[in-house]
Amino acid sequence: MRAPARALAVILGVALSAAAGYGVLRSTSRARRAASIVVPPPVPVALADAGVESDEDDRPYSFRVPTGEPATLGCDAARAIVSQARASLAYDPEPVAPKALATSTADWLDPHGLWSAAPDAPVEAALVLHAAELANQLESPSDADCSAARAVGAVLATWVAELAKTYDRERAVALTRAADLSSAADDSMFEGGTITRSARDLTRTLGQHVGALQRALGPQADPYASAARARFFPSLDAEDWSRVILAASVRAYVQLVDPHGAWAPFDEEASVYEVDLESNPPDKLWDKATRTAIGVRIESAPRAPLQTGDVVLSLVGVLTAGLPLEQIEQLGFAAAEAHGPATAVVLRAGEGSLRTLVIDSGESPPAPRAPIAPDDDLDAVRVPYGPGDALVITIPDVRDDLGDQITRALTTQRASDTRPLEGVVLDLRGNGGGSTEGAIAALGAFLPGVPLFPMKRRDGTIETDRAPEPPMSERWAGPVAALVDGETASAAEMIAGALVTYHRGPTIGTPTYGKGCAQEYVDDDAHTGVLRLTTLLYALPDGAPVQRVGLSPTILLPFAPPSPSAGSTDREALLSHAPPSWRGPDVRDRGAMTGGEMMAWPPHGGSVGPCKKQDVCRALRAVGGGVKRISASKPPR
Repeated sequence: MRAPARALAVILGVALSAAAGYGVLRSTSRARRAASIVVPPPVPVALADAGVESDEDDRPYSFRVPTGEPATLGCDAARAIVSQARASLAYDPEPVAPKALATSTADWLDPHGLWSAAPDAPVEAALVLHAAELANQLESPSDADCSAARAVGAVLATWVAELAKTYDRERAVALTRAADLSSAADDSMFEGGTITRSARDLTRTLGQHVGALQRALGPQADPYASAARARFFPSLDAEDWSRVILAASVRAYVQLVDPHGAWAPFDEEASVYEVDLESNPPDKLWDKATRTAIGVRIESAPRAPLQTGDVVLSLVGVLTAGLPLEQIEQLGFAAAEAHGPATAVVLRAGEGSLRTLVIDSGESPPAPRAPIAPDDDLDAVRVPYGPGDALVITIPDVRDDLGDQITRALTTQRASDTRPLEGVVLDLRGNGGGSTEGAIAALGAFLPGVPLFPMKRRDGTIETDRAPEPPMSERWAGPVAALVDGETASAAEMIAGALVTYHRGPTIGTPTYGKGCAQEYVDDDAHTGVLRLTTLLYALPDGAPVQRVGLSPTILLPFAPPSPSAGSTDREALLSHAPPSWRGPDVRDRGAMTGGEMMAWPPHGGSVGPCKKQDVCRALRAVGGGVKRISASKPPR
């Protein structure tokens, strides 16, 4: 179980870093990760042998249908991935503490709270005992076998076999009793956070629920009951379990040396990609689903003919009982992307037999996606300011198409009112970042064509991108400002920092999170899965560091926290194993700068608002009311 207090980040939208205070995605609903910035993968992974065809022109991802088997790695493959991760990072990684490796491995090893994360499981203690040896064997360049994983595998084999006997006994008793189907949709047995329920107790409940389902449905339930037994209690020996342990330890190791990184096998690679921040995300068959003893219950936004509350027992031939959440999520994506019919077997509330549904039936490819809906646009509000208005654009995250979103907001507002626009405010509060491409595209409207962020790799090479040069009609040459807070991070810090260092506009608020690094996706060298690794450190255009430092606002103006968790003391500098700070070269185009002082906002003469958010009015009064500001010639620290 990936418990938030113990495991590190998985994305999707994801999602993300527990050490940063955000925990791990433990459901198939969308999750945000603070301080995320990802360079999109250049080529999607397409796996035709899984029955899912690639459509690279229209879709950024093509995920394989998961097998339902636990993730496994051989010793050589595990060492190859660890070596690749260490060599690819933009910095020299810190040593991995054995106890941390043991604890995180136990979390990744256990998808349900049965094998190693439950309080009565003996496996984590075995991992702690062998953790130092396991770490050495993962890092070793030699071809010595991974005996530490095999030793823990022996403990795990004995433990799971013991649980299986308890399960079989409880299931047999349930088969002799009167039963209904209510237990088929019961997800209360699985914990989404730190595991407190004993594995023995959970095992008894699983046996009772699966037995009740078989009693109520008869032989038609047998394949799904067999899948539950095989997934929850695999019949593996010590050697087989050692491969499962090695896969879990690699997932743990990568996130310990790189708190923004991840590794996942191809069956679960959806957990690595930040698909929630892509402008063209994959289709999916539902928004949120939860596990039951026998399948997956749909909680929201099902694709017809699926309905909310349906318990999906099988989808495109994959039985869902006992699937890890990562595979459930990927199965929903892969089945939605399949050409032709996708078949699902479901148990619907109030019905006494299973029904088979065909989703998107037909042999033709899916129809092209509809244009972006208006409600996908940014929230842009005009606020009275002096003789005209200030346009306040709220940017919740930095998507690949942020430049287009800002262009639409500016174009629409310029045409929608006769009052002049006096300035533009980008509200980046609570924005945890996203895509470097999106940040660079967004800056084209305000800093067309200028060199932006120097980005350094491990070998010392430095890359610098330029902002695009949109048509004159899509640019904004007037005053601009950015609202920031402690949750403004990464790609959002790029946007705000570039505006300041080019003297285009001030930042208003409180110091930002301080994430000046970027991640890239690569296939692993073992050809078993995908890595997300921090391969780049970036600085602002004037060379000022962001990593572990953040931006000091030009106008210090504490805002009321938007949520109980906001305004906390979480910062990149406090994140264990966070990449080091880096000061880069000054790459600014001096000819594009407005001089030694920040571009001034026109005075408002005391006429500001009303505002729906009073913090916005406070910021507008400060930016145009003669408040003393830090000279733009002094770079943010």
